[in-house]
Amino acid sequence: MDSSSRVIAFDCSSFKLYMDGQVERAAQRMETVPAGFDADTGVASKDVVIDVATGATVRLYLPPVQGATTKLPVVVFFHGGYFIVGSAREPMYHRYVNSLVARARVVAVSADYRLAPEHPLPAAYDDSWAALKWAVSGADQWLSDHGDLGRVFLVGISAGGNIAHNMAISVGVSGLPAAEPPRIEGVILLHPSFSGEQKMDVEEEEFWRSNNSRWAVIFPGATGGADDPRINPMADGAPSLEKLVGERLLVCTASLDPRAPRGPGYCEAVRASGWRGKVEWFETEGEDHGFFVLNPGSHKAVEVMDRVVAFLADQ
Repeated sequence: MDSSSRVIAFDCSSFKLYMDGQVERAAQRMETVPAGFDADTGVASKDVVIDVATGATVRLYLPPVQGATTKLPVVVFFHGGYFIVGSAREPMYHRYVNSLVARARVVAVSADYRLAPEHPLPAAYDDSWAALKWAVSGADQWLSDHGDLGRVFLVGISAGGNIAHNMAISVGVSGLPAAEPPRIEGVILLHPSFSGEQKMDVEEEEFWRSNNSRWAVIFPGATGGADDPRINPMADGAPSLEKLVGERLLVCTASLDPRAPRGPGYCEAVRASGWRGKVEWFETEGEDHGFFVLNPGSHKAVEVMDRVVAFLADQ
């Protein structure tokens, strides 16, 4: 069937997704850069296969250590891209993690999960869970020699922010298998992607409808459609947000992002759940979704990075 006659579920500059499950991706969102030494930051990176059966990989990052014996916090990072485009190897995410690792002086594990619709959800969640378990096992020498598994952070952007939330809930509900259980200190959700069957009054109608249509195509097995707990953490039957692992939570939004209205509501729901950690919400005025990875040198992008670095440094 000609693409012009198919029904579009979601259309943006990154891809065009059809209701029949076909997708047309923008070539630039599938570009990759190799791991290695980054001269601008002094950060080294390498790719590691963590599951031969699924092909799941991670990109591991290490800042300049110069023989230092002090263990560094570990960031497990989840990239964005609507669950449909992008990767840990995409230039803008590779650049962002290099900068974060250099600024915050952390060891980072960037999960490279399988993409929908070829691999419908929950594949991305399964791969991300495998990446988290691998990271906290200290399986790689960079982690065992330099990572402090008593200070682990979950960080995600957009769809990756959604994943970070779901990983935090999963750890809180079931724990992590380890001889010496790691400590998840904090969770950072940057412009996270959430939705629900009920539109919020302040949400844009067109985006809300198309976003839910996208979800239906990439996760046909979702329970309750957009009220599946993985996209709507406040849905009836969702695990209590009191189960959220960690002691601190930072949620960042942007005022022009159609996803932004869900951010403060999520923070309030976490507080109301009885969760005993510290909740922070930070919104950037006059900016749209993911601006800080698209234009990392802007003043407001630097403000977001400063906020993230300060959160990671606070003990």
